[in-house]
Amino acid sequence: MNPMIWVIDDDASIRFVFDKALDANSITHRLFETGEAALEALEQETPDVIVSDIKMPGIDGLELIKRVHEIDENIPFIIMTAHSDLTAAIDAYEEGSFEYLPKPFDIEQAISVIRRAAVHRVNMIQMMNQKAQEQASGSVSPMEAAHVEGTEEAEIIGKSPAMQEVFKFIGRISRTDLPVLIHGEVGTGRSQVAKALHNHGERKEAKFISLNLASIPPEMVKYELFGDINKDLSQCALIKAEGGTLFISEISDLPMDCQNRILQLLQKQEFSPIGATEPIHANIRIIASTSHNLEEKIAEGTFNSDLFYRLNIININIPPLRDRNNDIPMLAKHFLAQSAIDSHTEPKKLTSEVLVFLCRLPWPGNVRQLKNLCKYLTIMVTGRDIQLVDLPSEFLHANTPQNKPAVTNAVTGKENSSWQELLRAWVDSKLKSGEHDILAEAVPEFEKIMLETTLTFTGNHKQESAKLLGWGRNTLTRKIKELNIN
Repeated sequence: MNPMIWVIDDDASIRFVFDKALDANSITHRLFETGEAALEALEQETPDVIVSDIKMPGIDGLELIKRVHEIDENIPFIIMTAHSDLTAAIDAYEEGSFEYLPKPFDIEQAISVIRRAAVHRVNMIQMMNQKAQEQASGSVSPMEAAHVEGTEEAEIIGKSPAMQEVFKFIGRISRTDLPVLIHGEVGTGRSQVAKALHNHGERKEAKFISLNLASIPPEMVKYELFGDINKDLSQCALIKAEGGTLFISEISDLPMDCQNRILQLLQKQEFSPIGATEPIHANIRIIASTSHNLEEKIAEGTFNSDLFYRLNIININIPPLRDRNNDIPMLAKHFLAQSAIDSHTEPKKLTSEVLVFLCRLPWPGNVRQLKNLCKYLTIMVTGRDIQLVDLPSEFLHANTPQNKPAVTNAVTGKENSSWQELLRAWVDSKLKSGEHDILAEAVPEFEKIMLETTLTFTGNHKQESAKLLGWGRNTLTRKIKELNIN
């Protein structure tokens, strides 16, 4: 791969340095003194990466990003800026820049960033081509379909390795007719996975019937499932699911006599309604889920071992939310957006402090608990930004110093114990959720927390607070005003 790199800077010395470095690395490139010249050249050819100064006469770097991305939004932009231009660099991220290089920069580091941007460009083109082919053929990958807004499957969201395995399973087995057993705690999204398996399988045009055994009195289960020959059989689950899929949630709660009848269905593709003398043929795919250890239930004598082995041909394990806390930012953003649509309001936004706090919670109710929290916050919080004080008391009390769940770092897989590691985990989660302007959110929040805590410590003594923070008195006064600290 030999990408075409454009360097735009009104400083001749910067252009000279890049010219020599790119030549030394055998990278094809063009140099421009102004943004206007680059835009003119863009009418004739397309670069793979653009490196541009942010402050130039005429069209500056931010305006150049806008103008170029109107033509091709997938050209990676690397913005060069002085250290004093940090705010401008943040603005560059908001405009869609790929990366920024603070001046003075190491040229080898700059070349490394350029190579990374070029690879990103290639990946984007490949993804666009693949998506175009899939749209042309009418096919959509299960993972993409699981993210379609406005569908029940939209809650199957996650980029953690464990969730990627779930997506792979859906892709591999959705078009088979094999029974599937889904393991997962309550609230992890077992029914969404079952529905995804149905929607991407050969039976997607037929019905998907869901039966939650935990919500049905034990004495009524057999009638709900198999029907009564002396009553309207069309209302029983197996008749409704004919040709389609029957999802049995919490199959560990299935009474033993019903377990034998389901085993008959799996073995012979037939079932016997209550009171019937002859079985009824059935063409149904069975998907079951449980939040319990079925092997322990077998040992206790409450679950049929033959049924377990019939169901356990394909086994999908859905991780609890506490084991994939890197997905929390993405999930929360989605649920807040969906709740805003349902409530006809503007979407709320979690502050970084709240986001880090939520990532440390144990989440006994898993994704469902997070979804319900987002619904509550959408209705109850009056402002746009959700602060820590806005959380319900049961959430605030769940994270006491005596019982703080550790955050798992997505990169190292280790528990984070220092604020630096927590910060790394937060940045990693933000990047994986597709956000770009993370400095714009993090820096003000960091400064605000530092300032508020110090002012509290000194009894609101500004001169002493400034000394402890290493700021001048004027700087502290200005920050108090900028950060709207009372």
